[in-house]
Amino acid sequence: MYANNIFKKGLIGAVLSALLIGFDQLTKYWAVSGLKDKDAFVLWNGVFELRYLENRGAAFGILQGQKWPLVIFTIVILAILIYVFLNKIPMGKKFFFLDLISILFFAGAIGNFIDRIAQDYVIDFFYFCLIDFPIFNVADIYVTVAAFLLIVLGFFYYKDEDWEKIFPAKHEK
Repeated sequence: MYANNIFKKGLIGAVLSALLIGFDQLTKYWAVSGLKDKDAFVLWNGVFELRYLENRGAAFGILQGQKWPLVIFTIVILAILIYVFLNKIPMGKKFFFLDLISILFFAGAIGNFIDRIAQDYVIDFFYFCLIDFPIFNVADIYVTVAAFLLIVLGFFYYKDEDWEKIFPAKHEK
């Protein structure tokens, strides 16, 4: 029964991840076809625009040109995410949000990982020029939303006993 539940959870997670990754890749395709080698597309003058960028680093442009450390880091994070999602987060409605957070982190990481492996850069295109925020993409939104949800739910929804179910404390003998 337990193996069946893990398989079902994994299948649902894989399907949802595939849909999210597909949407991310579709938006990047649109960015390449509609924005590359063109002026920015202004959606709200002075506030928000679509602007093509090839990011050869990580978030906020850090680690520029460091493809292989980023690839290795991503693989390690993905392995941890899969392990925690399938083996640590308990089944049940109470932990639905942690499942969702895991899927969002996974889809965001894979979305940018695909770009990094396939073309040595990540395609970014959303730009808040009002605050000169670094240009980002849909996969980045997944990761940011997941991180925000994890912080909020960690403080206000999940209790110590919930975290104990996921990460049992080592008891001294």
